Amino acid sequence: MSLPVLPRRGFMATGLGLVFVLAACGSGAETAAAPVGSPAAAPAAGPWTFTDDRGKKIEVPKRPARVVAQVGAAAALWDFGVRPVAVFGPHRLKDGTKDPQVGDVDITKVESIGNVWDEFNVEKYISLQPDLLISGMYAKDALWYVPQKSASTIEQVAPTLGVSLTGASVPKLIERYGQVAAALGADLDAPGVTGAKARFEAASAALATPEAKGLKVLVMAGGPEAMWVANPDDHADVRYFKELGLDPVVPEKVDDGGFWQTLSWENADTYEADVILVDARTQSMQPEEMKKKPTFAALPAVKAGQVYQWHAEERYSYQGYADVLERLHTDLAKAKKL
Repeated sequence: MSLPVLPRRGFMATGLGLVFVLAACGSGAETAAAPVGSPAAAPAAGPWTFTDDRGKKIEVPKRPARVVAQVGAAAALWDFGVRPVAVFGPHRLKDGTKDPQVGDVDITKVESIGNVWDEFNVEKYISLQPDLLISGMYAKDALWYVPQKSASTIEQVAPTLGVSLTGASVPKLIERYGQVAAALGADLDAPGVTGAKARFEAASAALATPEAKGLKVLVMAGGPEAMWVANPDDHADVRYFKELGLDPVVPEKVDDGGFWQTLSWENADTYEADVILVDARTQSMQPEEMKKKPTFAALPAVKAGQVYQWHAEERYSYQGYADVLERLHTDLAKAKKL
């Protein structure tokens, strides 16, 4: 999972501080199951079944047409051609612009039933008459951003579909969202999908240059009182970077919930690194703030200006990760062994 509500995760912004909630860590919309570049497809006739990553078999009389999705799932499905009717989770920043986590979803064309952790407007959800709710899962059987206090009510309104986001690396998770999208009527052979897949594969092949392979990379997030070092095995993206040949720091002692090792700022120099990738999400402290911590400012990578963004909650689609890998390739090309 992420930051404690990151997904990976779990970070929660509370007032001026951050509370890290370490989480051990198919379907479409009324205009929900449209292939990329095509009008929305009419719901298919006949029974529809799908077994999700909880082992839960969903059986409904016809293919779901009104889909509500957590923003990570919505963004991935959107890239495959599925158009949700509503989203929940971070999708709008304080200035009214889109949160990067929502990807290419047009937030002017979907309803919002919650924008922050523990916010889910159940009454509005019911009024939308959803056919299906889709969310990723960082902890076993726990739908990301579905409040536990409302979970039983939400389950009674419409079937829910969970996609496990742990235990695999990026290609497998993209493939899984593709399976969900195809079940909802999306065309995985549409040019927008196949073109993005080719770009993703090219970016994957190009990432680990001989120079990049020689760099020790620390992947982290920060809060006012502590920093968190990402464990590659628990983060699908960092695991994939490692599979491609990069050399991320592997924490010696991972927290009980998995995903991270928590370090006090006094111990920011626990691991040597040539490059530092910092969680770009709004829940995490950003590099300029972190530099006010003397121990962070003194790190060789910080002094060398080799601190770059880590897009820790990118949507699992070919488009999303082609962008991530291309940006990371550009950043690492600027870095040198320290």
